[in-house]
Amino acid sequence: MTSLPATTLAPPRHPLLWPLMAVLLILGWSSGFIGIRFANAEASVVLLLFWRTLLSGLILLPFALAFGPRPGRRAVLFQMGFGVMSVFLYLGGFALAIEQRVPTGLVALISDLLPLAIAALAQPVLGERLSPRQWLGTAIAVSGVLVVSFDSLTWGAAPLWAYGITAGSMLVFALASVLHKGRKVLHLPVHQALCIQSLTGAALFGLCALMAGDGLAPPLTRNFALGMVWLVLIATFGAYSVYYTSLRMFPAAKVSAAIYLSPPVTMVWAWALFAEPLTPMMFAGLAATLVGVWLTAR
Repeated sequence: MTSLPATTLAPPRHPLLWPLMAVLLILGWSSGFIGIRFANAEASVVLLLFWRTLLSGLILLPFALAFGPRPGRRAVLFQMGFGVMSVFLYLGGFALAIEQRVPTGLVALISDLLPLAIAALAQPVLGERLSPRQWLGTAIAVSGVLVVSFDSLTWGAAPLWAYGITAGSMLVFALASVLHKGRKVLHLPVHQALCIQSLTGAALFGLCALMAGDGLAPPLTRNFALGMVWLVLIATFGAYSVYYTSLRMFPAAKVSAAIYLSPPVTMVWAWALFAEPLTPMMFAGLAATLVGVWLTAR
């Protein structure tokens, strides 16, 4: 076997690249709850998700057609499948759980355990083994998330299957993430992949909205428009594009560990925009989460 010439090696990455991408990922990921807070009072969750994904896909469509390679059928089908898993089943599962009266705090907590599921799946699927120090960091980060979420946790009176859907939605996205990283040959530029995934999700959410009798017309209100701008530009373009780009450049467990910081940052968003209180327990949870993420992502 001959060694590769030095000119084919990947150039070293700037040491500040990952911290910058992690900050952008955390801000974008945590902002999704804020966009829903603006728009959810004006429309059902399914109708909200339909317009979020439709607008995202339509805005990206001209760029997807004009820039980048012409995708093959296998690549398009792969991205459509990934859109079913990471957009429709992931977001739609949580929406259905909330509709069935699973407490929002519990839904958010299960959603924020996504990095733990990705870390567990990364080893058998991708061969990315976490060191003992990284597992310690994961345990500390999970503890911090539990502390931050403690005040909002209740069990609720939803049917048992609704709790299963909540956990299942998180596991589906975790599996989709590791499969996406493992199938590099079918990758497309981020804007093309996100366009296909968004339009796939929009078609399915639109069908669900029609079946539920909600119709497809958006509420013509200021809060709904503001929520859509927030969800499309920050929670979709910002969070998903940075997430997919990071997955292609860094280990899956390292990328997903940053999501542990989503709950405390969401609390800060809510304090700044809606004057919701910040408690000492939240700051304690934030400190623990920061330590855990630092240990995991070093």
